[in-house]
Amino acid sequence: MRRYTSCMVENIQRRLAAIVSADVVGYSRLMGADEAGTHSRLKARFSELVEPKIAEHGGRVVKLMGDGLLAEFPSVISAVIWAVEVQTKVGELNTKGADEQRIDYRVGVNLGDVIVDGDDIFGDGVNVAARLQGIAKTGGVCISEKVHAEVRGKLSAEFTDGGLQKVKNITDPLHVWHWSPNGQTSAETVVGKPDEPLSLPDKPSIAVLPFQNMSGDPEQEYFSDGVTEDIITALSRLRWLFVIARNSTFTYKGRAVDVKQVGLEMGVRYVLEGSVRKAGRRIRVTAQLIEADTGNHIWADRYDRDITDIFDLQDELTEAISGQVNAELANTEREQAHRKTPTDLDAWDLYQRGMWHYYKFAKDDNAEARRLLLRATEQSPEFAAAYAGLAAIDQSAALLGYAEDEIATMKRGVQYAEKSIKLDDRDGFGYYALGRNCANLGDRDRAIPALQKSVDLSPSSAASLFGLGYALWIFGRAEEGLPLFARAIRLSPHDPQLWMFHYLLSICNFAKGAFTEAASEAKVSIQVKGDEYWSHVALALAESKLGDAVAAQAAADRACELLPKLSIAYLELILGVLYPPYLETWLDTLRNAGMREQ
Repeated sequence: MRRYTSCMVENIQRRLAAIVSADVVGYSRLMGADEAGTHSRLKARFSELVEPKIAEHGGRVVKLMGDGLLAEFPSVISAVIWAVEVQTKVGELNTKGADEQRIDYRVGVNLGDVIVDGDDIFGDGVNVAARLQGIAKTGGVCISEKVHAEVRGKLSAEFTDGGLQKVKNITDPLHVWHWSPNGQTSAETVVGKPDEPLSLPDKPSIAVLPFQNMSGDPEQEYFSDGVTEDIITALSRLRWLFVIARNSTFTYKGRAVDVKQVGLEMGVRYVLEGSVRKAGRRIRVTAQLIEADTGNHIWADRYDRDITDIFDLQDELTEAISGQVNAELANTEREQAHRKTPTDLDAWDLYQRGMWHYYKFAKDDNAEARRLLLRATEQSPEFAAAYAGLAAIDQSAALLGYAEDEIATMKRGVQYAEKSIKLDDRDGFGYYALGRNCANLGDRDRAIPALQKSVDLSPSSAASLFGLGYALWIFGRAEEGLPLFARAIRLSPHDPQLWMFHYLLSICNFAKGAFTEAASEAKVSIQVKGDEYWSHVALALAESKLGDAVAAQAAADRACELLPKLSIAYLELILGVLYPPYLETWLDTLRNAGMREQ
């Protein structure tokens, strides 16, 4: 039993406090333009307004930090009143001076537990306040959901819902609320001045602009807004992506915007924009994904649909667009990480570079992917996605013949996946990796629930849909997998695993006796990526059942060329968990196709 000395507890004092973090916007620019004058104005502003107001409302200054301050209040209402009063007064003072001399603040207010060390305070409560200050609007106040719950209905100040925001070094997204002196009526009010761009988050970031209603019918406005909002919601479920909240992006509604400026004002790397046009019973939706800094188009598509049930149509379009954005952004991030020099790689880059190699599905790439992701976990031990990636790599190594001990490798993959889920149980990738390894190990009780959970968390993820369909096939429910593979292809038509999607369509059609369709899908899989032995195995199965012995033998021989250890005995080993009637049919059919026994 672990024992702790009393001093380990007695030296830590905690209390609940309202914490305020504030900083000066554009401090470096101000100091660069007029160092002495800026210092003098900041000192006067602090002594004449900021500090007296803190004392007036019962708070205290914990510390000053160059261009910012940390303060605490015994009452959360007092903290918010102070923030609103100071920001209002600062706004009034700024109207009386020259623009180049104006001083603007950003203020964040949080209610949380703090560790007290003398006159200083530490802990998550302080960290969250600092992050809230970082996303506050110029001249505004940003508060946490806890603070909003305490002040709702008790103050005249009105706060607007900023939605969930993922911020650096805070595990869970923060639900935030914003206040500004004049209300959020323009993009400038929301995000500050154009010459003060927000810094990019430490992961990929995107702003979804309101889709334009091109129909000339104001009644269709609700549909274009609904599509936009649903896409924002769908993308917000992707744990690896920072998504700007609806209230912020909708400030651009009805305005001609420059995508690069949006990127600067919103602090995002990517922008998604689109339009909706209705004519009679037909509707056309266009969408394009743009890299904000360069203006380069990453992806664009058009969706023409008949209007039957308007809500079903909205769901279909949301799924299609968010799914493709997910796939295209992930691919772009992998490519960018691959192009960086090794000395420039942080944990996120190592992860993306590793996944770039993983999706090559080659032996050397698999080993390199594992090496890079292990480095990512060394740099960031709490990086859940990196462990999920290692689990996926182990599953792939076992299934593609790269592992010396397939079973031991997949069991290690299960352990990686379990660690990923423990670190972040809302990331669908961890459940995907767990389910894939468990399916190959024959653990039905864990595989299907894990993969269903992956789909629930990431409904627009082609990989999650594919993984679930794969497990259904393993356990004798091949026909149920067919629509999942078709949906995965529609969501991600250029997916790195596209060959595998068509391979699974082939063998599931084979299982239901649709041999012509099985042969067709196997050929498509080979066209997509011809050096995977599984696709040739699928073609050998289908051609043998169709009675073309020559084609079946050729496909079986090609599969053995690609994996020299391939044989009936090898397949029986690695597919030993497959639904027995499926496995028996496979082995007998491949014997007829001429595959060797050992």
